[in-house]
Amino acid sequence: MKILVLGAGVVGTTTAYFLTQDGHDVTVIDRQAGPALETSFANGAQISACHAKPWAEPVIPFKALLWTLQADAPLLVRPFRWDPPLWSWGMKFLRNCTTSRMRTNMDRTLRIALYSRSVLKSLRQFSGLQYNQVTKGILHIYRTQGEFEAGRKNAEHLSSLGLPQDILSPKECVEVEPALAHAANDSLAGGLLSHEDESGDAHAFTNEVAKLAVKGGAEFRYGVTTQKIELANGRVSKVITNRGDFEPDAVVLALGSYSRDIAAPIGIELPIYPAKGYSITVEIENPSAAPTVSLTDETRFMVISRLGNKLRVAGTAELAGWDTSLDEVRVEPLKKNVQSLFPDASSYTELNPWCGLRPATPDSVPILGPTRYENLFLNTGHGTLGWTMACGSARVVSDMIAGKTPEIDLSGLTLERFG
Repeated sequence: MKILVLGAGVVGTTTAYFLTQDGHDVTVIDRQAGPALETSFANGAQISACHAKPWAEPVIPFKALLWTLQADAPLLVRPFRWDPPLWSWGMKFLRNCTTSRMRTNMDRTLRIALYSRSVLKSLRQFSGLQYNQVTKGILHIYRTQGEFEAGRKNAEHLSSLGLPQDILSPKECVEVEPALAHAANDSLAGGLLSHEDESGDAHAFTNEVAKLAVKGGAEFRYGVTTQKIELANGRVSKVITNRGDFEPDAVVLALGSYSRDIAAPIGIELPIYPAKGYSITVEIENPSAAPTVSLTDETRFMVISRLGNKLRVAGTAELAGWDTSLDEVRVEPLKKNVQSLFPDASSYTELNPWCGLRPATPDSVPILGPTRYENLFLNTGHGTLGWTMACGSARVVSDMIAGKTPEIDLSGLTLERFG
C-alpha cells in the first residue's frame, strides 16, 4: 500500500521504518528541514518505562493550584487565560485524578512502554544503531523520606506489573553513581534503580532510524506542512499540504501536539494538549565529576543524562497552549539543580536551552490505532514518553495496517476509551 505518515519526529519516523519492513510504499512529510527537529530534538534522553506513573494522581490538583503562584514550578498551569482547549482537557484530567484511575492508567502506560523497550532492543541488535546509548538503567533519587516511601510503594506496584526496581540507601546510590558522593550525605533520602531502562540521544536515534527507513524504500519530504485531510466514502481521500496534495491508500497521523488540529475538522476529537518541557545541554569539563548513569530527581521533577561529553538536563511542564517561546525563568531551575548535584562536572556557562511541546493526554496514555475512517490511523499523544513508547507504538500501528494481530493487548490504548 501507499502509506503517508504525517510527522517525522521519533514516533512518525519509527512508524515509517516498520511500515517499510512490511513492504509498504511509505512517504513521510514534515514541516521542518529534517527528522526530530521539534519535540524529539532535545528531550530528557531516557527510555524510561519506570516513568509509567501518570501525571493525573490524587495529590496533583492541590499541588498544581499552589504552583500557579510559582513561576519556576515543576508543573505550571495558567488557568485564568482564555484557553477553552485547556479547560476541556483539564476537566478530563481531573476525572483521572483518582487512585483507581491512576492505577489503571499506569498499567496501560507500562504495557506499551515495556513492549516498546523490547522492540527497541531487538531493533538495535538487528541494525547496530548507535546514538550515545547507555544501558546502565535509570537511578531515581529522592530528597525527603516521605517522597522516598511513596516511591517505594509505587515501585512495588510496578514490580507486580513486570518492572522490578532495586531499593537503595543513599550509600548504595553512590555505589551505583559515584558522582553523587557530593550530595549523598545531606540531600539524599534514598533511591530506586530501574535496571532495564536506558538513555541516549533521541535526535541522533531518529536520524539513524530515518536512514534505515530510506534504505527500506521510504521517502522523506521536508518543508511540507499538513493543512487538512479530505474525506470521501468514509475514507481519507486526500491530504492537502502547502507543497501539493497526496492521495495515499492509508494515513498515519503522528503530529504530536498538532495532531489535534488536523483531526478536529474531520470530526475526530483528540484530547491532546501541549505540555511545554525544557532542557539544557552543557559540555562536560571534568568527566570524573559527571554522572555516567541516567538520573531522575523525583523531588525536583528533573532528569539528567550523559550523552558522550555532554550532560542533558530536562524537566518542568508548562500548560500554556501552543506557545513555543523559551522562558528563561524556567531554564534557571535546571541549571541550579544539576549544579548542586554535580558542581565540578561543568562550568555551566553555555546552557544551550531548548523547549518543546509534548503531546499530553489527560490520562498520560497514548492514542494508537484505528479511527472511524478505515484508512486513517493514530500514533500520537505520548506526552513525556514519546521516545520510550515510539518503537512499540510504531510496531503496533504497522501491524494493524498490515492486518496482523498486535503482540500486545490494545485495550485502553485506542481512541475508544474517550467515547
